[in-house]
Amino acid sequence: MTDTTLPSGDSKGTFLGHPLGLFVLFFAEMWERFSYYGMRALLIFYLTKHWLFSDEKSGIIYGAYTALVYITPVLGGYIADKYLGQRKAVLFGAILLTFGHFLMGFEGEGGQDLASLNAFWAALAFIIVGSGFLKANISVMVGQLYPRTDIRRDSAYTIFYMGINLGAATGALLCGWLGETYGWNYGFGAAGVGMLLGLIVFALGKPLLVGRGEPPKPELLKERKFGMPFEWLLYVTGIIAVGVVWWLVQNQDIVGLFLGVAGLILVSYIGFTAVTKLSPEERDRIFAAMFLIFGSILFWALFEQAGSSLNLYTDRYVDRAGVPASTFQSINAIYIVLLAPIFAIIWTFLGQRGLEPSAPVKFGLAMFQLGLGFLVLKWGAEAAGLENATPVLFIFLIYLLHTTGELCLSPVGLSAMNRLAPAHLASLIMGTWFFASATGNFVAGLIAAATGSERASGDGAAKELVLGVYQTIGLWAIGFGVLVIVVSPFIRKLMHLDTLQDDNAEDIAAQPAE
Repeated sequence: MTDTTLPSGDSKGTFLGHPLGLFVLFFAEMWERFSYYGMRALLIFYLTKHWLFSDEKSGIIYGAYTALVYITPVLGGYIADKYLGQRKAVLFGAILLTFGHFLMGFEGEGGQDLASLNAFWAALAFIIVGSGFLKANISVMVGQLYPRTDIRRDSAYTIFYMGINLGAATGALLCGWLGETYGWNYGFGAAGVGMLLGLIVFALGKPLLVGRGEPPKPELLKERKFGMPFEWLLYVTGIIAVGVVWWLVQNQDIVGLFLGVAGLILVSYIGFTAVTKLSPEERDRIFAAMFLIFGSILFWALFEQAGSSLNLYTDRYVDRAGVPASTFQSINAIYIVLLAPIFAIIWTFLGQRGLEPSAPVKFGLAMFQLGLGFLVLKWGAEAAGLENATPVLFIFLIYLLHTTGELCLSPVGLSAMNRLAPAHLASLIMGTWFFASATGNFVAGLIAAATGSERASGDGAAKELVLGVYQTIGLWAIGFGVLVIVVSPFIRKLMHLDTLQDDNAEDIAAQPAE
C-alpha cells in the first residue's frame, strides 16, 4: 500500500530531483497566470480606451482591482486551513476564475454603457474571488511537498515561480496582441481558454499530489448546515462574496478603508496569537515574517506600476516600432523564465557552502534594484530629450532591474512565509503575505493616479510629470533598501534558523540524502 503521508511528497516519484506533484502545481499555476496576466496586460487600456475612464480614475480602479485580487487569499486561506483543505479550495477558485475570464469577453458598446459596465464589474468580481481561493492555497501546497528543513524548498519555489512567469509571458504576448489587434473580446477570450486549461490540469493531476491539501476534517464537510452539506454552504458563501466584491470594485474608496481596517485586525490577531499562544522562538519567527511582509508592501507599490502607469508610458512616450504596448508586459516574465534557473542555482550553490544571503538581505537588494530601475528610465528619457520618444532600450532595462529585484524578494518571500509559520498558521501567514501585496497594489493605484496626464497640459509636461514621480519613488526605494540591509542581522536572529525543525521526526527520515 502506498504511503501518501510522507512529508517529502516523493512517493509518486521525482523529476529533476523534485516530487511530481510540484509539476502539477507548476502547470496549473502557469495557465492561471496566463489568464491573469493576459487580462492584466490589456486592463489599463480597456479602462482608458474602451470604457473611457480618465488616467487618474483608471489607475485607482486598476489599483483597487489588483488589491482585491491579493486580499481575498486571506479569506480563502482561512477557509482552506479550517475546513476545505487547499486542494478543494484551489479547484473551486479555478472554476470561478474560468467563468470570470470568459465573462470579460462581453465588452458591449464601450463608453459608460451601464449594462455592459455592470457585466465588466461582475467579471472582475469572479476573478477576484476565484483568485482568493486559489492563490495562497496553491503556494501552500508547494511547501506541503517538502519537509520544512529540506534544502530543495527555495529552488522548488523558484521553479514554481518560473511556471508563474512562463504563463505570464505567453499570456501578455498572446492576449495583448489579440486584444489590441483584433478586439478586446479576442484577448479576454484567450485568457478564458488558458484558465480552463489550468482547471483541467489541476483536476486530472490529483493523484500526483499524494494526499496533499486535503480537508483537515472531511466528516465536517458532510454535515448538514442550513439544509445543505457544509461543503456546499462554503461554496455558496464564495458566490455571495462575488456579489460583495462586485460592489466593492465599483467603490474604490471603500476598498482603501477596508484594507486599512482589515490590515489592523489581521496584524493584531497574528500579533496576539504570536505573543499568547506560541513558544518564544515561534513568536520571534512570526515577528520576522511580519517585518518581511511590511517591507514587501513598498516593493509591490512601486513594482506594480508596470501594469498601470508604466504601461501607459510605454504606449504614449516610447519608440515601440509599431509593437503593441500591452505585449511589453511580457518582458518581466520572460526575464524571470530566463533568470530564475540561474538564481535557483546561485542560491543552492551558496546555501551548500553557508554563504547564501539571508532573506532580509535579499529583500534589501530587491528594493535597491527596484529604485535603480526607475532612475535608469528617467536618465534614459532625459538623455534622449523629453521632446523625443524614449528609446525602447530603457524599457528593457527598467524591467531587467525590476525582475532581478523581484527574484530577490518574491520566491524568497513565499519560501520564508512557509518556513517561518507554524503548520496550523501556514495558510493564514501566506494569505497575509498576499494581503501585503494587496496593500501595495492599492498604493500602486494611487501612485499611478498621481502620474495621470490630465494633471498636466501637453505631452511634454505630462511626460515630465510621470518621470518626476518615478525619480521620487526610485530614491525612496533605494533608501529603504539600504535600511533593510543594515537591520538584516537582527531580523535574521529572530528567524532562529539554527533551531528550525520539521513538524515531526518522520519528516527528517523522509528527507532524501544529499
